[in-house]
Amino acid sequence: MTTTPQPATGGRVALVTGGSGGIGRAVAERLAADGQSVALLYSGGARRAEEALAAVEAAASGAALRAGAAAGAPVPRALALQADIADETQMADVFDRVEREFGGIDVVVNTAGLMLLAPVAELDLADLDRMHRVNIRGTFVVSQLAARRLRPGGALVNFSTSVTRLQQPGYAGYAASKGAVEAMTLILARELRGRDITVNTVAPGPTATPLFLDGKPQELIDHIAGLNPMERLGTPEDIAESVSFLAGPHGRWTNGQTLYVNGGAA
Repeated sequence: MTTTPQPATGGRVALVTGGSGGIGRAVAERLAADGQSVALLYSGGARRAEEALAAVEAAASGAALRAGAAAGAPVPRALALQADIADETQMADVFDRVEREFGGIDVVVNTAGLMLLAPVAELDLADLDRMHRVNIRGTFVVSQLAARRLRPGGALVNFSTSVTRLQQPGYAGYAASKGAVEAMTLILARELRGRDITVNTVAPGPTATPLFLDGKPQELIDHIAGLNPMERLGTPEDIAESVSFLAGPHGRWTNGQTLYVNGGAA
């Protein structure tokens, strides 16, 4: 899948994994609205990716109009690519492609993840392995490439979950994988000393995505929302606001942190 040909840009460039739906799509749209060119990475579901790409392109066009082409502002672009984030060869090809298309990479946002829930005594170990491959190995592969490829002034944002603090039954395998994400991300921030690259983790609370809402009766959704002091679920746009801050000029002094974006749930 490719974007409509446009002139090359000299602006900021972001790669968003898991960008075809839910939080990832909202993040991709928000970064495009901020004026960044966005490469949207997806693992499957070409139709969803096409819809997300169209939305990101519309956000980029709106950013260009607001900036004013006459002022010489770079025109942001959008691109959709398919790959397995846990496959280092495929992901190296993705980074190569983005660099060829856009001239470099400034921001990597790794929203891609897998959540399979069951109590510890009942969790299928095959499901545990699948989660760890995507959530731990995948995050490590993307982070390793980001550490090697991000330009000075860049930002890496990985994704954890507020469940690491909420200790909800049934979430042990998933929370364990995300605890590993937090550990590797915060260590990487220290390893990149002197590179002018920020490395942070965003840990959302319950968020009204199709993945979260699927299969839950309305009374359960209302109950979960009522536990929050804001008395609602988060939205993908709420999470995207935090990523925009970390990926933009105002987030440069926030580094090596886990940002819990959950309305005060924990």
